[in-house]
Amino acid sequence: MKTDRTAQRTAAPLRQQVVKLIREDILNGQLVPGQRLVEVAMCETYGVSRTVVREALRQLESEYLVSVLPNSGPIVTVLTQAEIKAIYVVRAALEGLAGKLFAQNASQKDCNAFLRLRDRLDRDYRKGDVDSREEFKAEFYAVLLRGGGNEVLKESLRSMHARIAMFRRFAFVDEARTEGSIVELEHIIDAAAKDRDAQAAWHWCEHHILEAADLAIYEYVRRNKDLASVA
Repeated sequence: MKTDRTAQRTAAPLRQQVVKLIREDILNGQLVPGQRLVEVAMCETYGVSRTVVREALRQLESEYLVSVLPNSGPIVTVLTQAEIKAIYVVRAALEGLAGKLFAQNASQKDCNAFLRLRDRLDRDYRKGDVDSREEFKAEFYAVLLRGGGNEVLKESLRSMHARIAMFRRFAFVDEARTEGSIVELEHIIDAAAKDRDAQAAWHWCEHHILEAADLAIYEYVRRNKDLASVA
């Protein structure tokens, strides 16, 4: 493990800081699927106690980024291609519903916020970097779910997004996927906020996620080709 990841003693709880550091190391590939997470080594890497490390790992287990194996302990979660596809089928259905509910329920204020995001696609997404694309998508979903007005769906999608954070990152770093994503996002925003077409909004939200599924599987297997379970 790298040795420059020590958590800082700031106002933020140490556990929260360590969760963020470990999550980033998993998403960036510093910690790879199947890798054992040894508490002693992690204490040294992040400069915290075993209690903090254990609490952080429990949080990441709830996000499905970490799995605990009997008699082996925690590892970075390993997924099969079938599991990834199944996750994206469910995600597509949830996001399709989110698009439909936005078109049906959103206030004019939320519609205007969505349309302003459309105007930022070129600057923040096409010409942006990983950070600006992640920030843009965070705002996109905040507006989409706020406008839909369904708290159960909002909580379900937040949990789903935490589970597939690794795969969402793939789309932000793959330049070949960028243009397709922009077109799909334009269609979603137009259908939901400008035309208030619930069926079209459902279709484009679902299509956007199903397109992302192919990239998720390809990149996961490519980056972890030594894993027998995804071969």
